[in-house]
Order: sequence, then C-alpha cells, then structure tokens
Amino acid sequence: MAQEKKISKQALSKSFHNWFYGNLTCFSQEHMQTFGYLCSMLPITKELYKDDPDKMAEAMDTYRAFFNTEPQLGAVIVGVTAGLEEARANGQEDVDAETINGLRAGLMGPIAGIGDSLVVGTVIPILLGIALGMSTGGSPLGAIFYIIAWNLFAYFGMKFLYFKGYEMGTKAVEILVGEVGDAIRTSVTTLGGIVIGAVTASWVSVKTSFQLLNSAGEPYMVLQEKLDSVFPGLLTVIFVIFCWYMMAKKKVTPIKVMLLLVVIAFVGVLIGFFNPGLSY
Repeated sequence: MAQEKKISKQALSKSFHNWFYGNLTCFSQEHMQTFGYLCSMLPITKELYKDDPDKMAEAMDTYRAFFNTEPQLGAVIVGVTAGLEEARANGQEDVDAETINGLRAGLMGPIAGIGDSLVVGTVIPILLGIALGMSTGGSPLGAIFYIIAWNLFAYFGMKFLYFKGYEMGTKAVEILVGEVGDAIRTSVTTLGGIVIGAVTASWVSVKTSFQLLNSAGEPYMVLQEKLDSVFPGLLTVIFVIFCWYMMAKKKVTPIKVMLLLVVIAFVGVLIGFFNPGLSY
C-alpha cells in the first residue's frame, strides 16, 4: 500500500508567503491574479509530485485558469485548493482538475463580495480614521500606525485563513457559499456602510464662503449659516453622494472623480463660493 502523501509545514508556509507577497504577480487585465495563484501552488506541487515531473506539470496546468478575488480573504481559497491537491495526489477519485477549478471559480465571487466589504469597506477606513486622528498637527505617528497595523492585520489574518482553509478543505465551501455566505455578505456590507458614513462625517467637511453684502459692505446673508440651520453638513452629504453616484452608477474611475473635484474646487474658489483659507 502506497504511503499517504502529506504536505509539510515548510511547503505550506512557502505557499502562503508566495501568495502573501506575490498575489498580484504579473498582474494584467487578461490574467489578473492567475500567476500569483500559480506561484503559490508551486511549492505544493513540487513536494507532492517530486518523483513524477509529468504529474507535477499536469497539476500546475490546473492553476493556469483565470483567477481574481479579494486577495486578503482569497488566502482561504489557496488553502482549500492546497488540501484538494493533497487529496488528488493521494488518489482520491472525485478530486481532479475540473473539480479544483470549479471550486476556485465558484468561490471567487463570494470571497470578493465579503472581502471588499470587510477589508476595503470596513477595516481600512477604521484604521485610516484612527491614523488621521493621530496625525493631527502634522504628527508622523498616524502614518507609522497605519503601516504597522495594516501589515500585521493583513499578514496574520491571511495566514490564519490560509491554514484554516487547508484544514477545512471542502467544508469551507459550505460556509462561504449559500445562505450562510449571503448572510455574511449582507452583514459585512451593512457594517461597511456604517463605517464609511462615520468616517465621512468625522473627516470630510465641505463649507461655502458665499455671502451677500449690504450697501455698507456688511454681510446680511451668510449661506453656510442658513444651511447649518436647516441641515448641518448638507454640502458634505451632497459631495459624498455625488462621488458615490459617479463611481457606482456612472462607472467613473476614482482618479477621474478626484480630478473633477479639483476642477469644482478651483472654479468654486474663482467665483467666491469656496474659500481656501490661504493668506499671502
């Protein structure tokens, strides 16, 4: 009876680090994270098929299929397929290239939905909000905090997910796909919206300097005061919704939206609607 093949901790660790450092390896619009995934599976296939180069080549060919998801939570998919590759190497009949690629394709979307809401929409804004508070007065502590906190979160979070995916195998699919996965995505999306709203209210401030003067040159109507008496922060809300509308509904890129805001600010200063507060 052939001895069961088992992936060593060293190979799993190398596979994880290949994904952590190189998930965007050779990134392009055609392949996205495909080659990053390929690099992460290389230590696994090398160890499992070290005595059979043909099987190793066949296994690696599996991971040439298109792949793209949220890279932090995507570590769990790499871990799951490492376990599946181990099962295939041990002759498990129901695990083949089609099974592995079907699972990868099925998990890309759910993981991207959860990851974008949780990581990009919740964790990063929270860390940036703390960092901005620490940067008051030009202190470098905010930038230092963010760099350290984000990298620790990303590294240990991805490592936990990778090895948990390897341990759980196909059981992870039941959690991430279906009703449970939908509930997780809905919850995380709601939480992300709350966090974005809180960060916006705390750190975004749009005010107008427009006012009307009487014959003596004294202001008798200050627009900002009138707006604050009706809806404090109204201009901020309008600008945030405008940015969301342009990016979410009109599919305008963030860079173009930022350039548009620069133009709006420039014109607003020229006509006296905004006051940059500069002194010469």
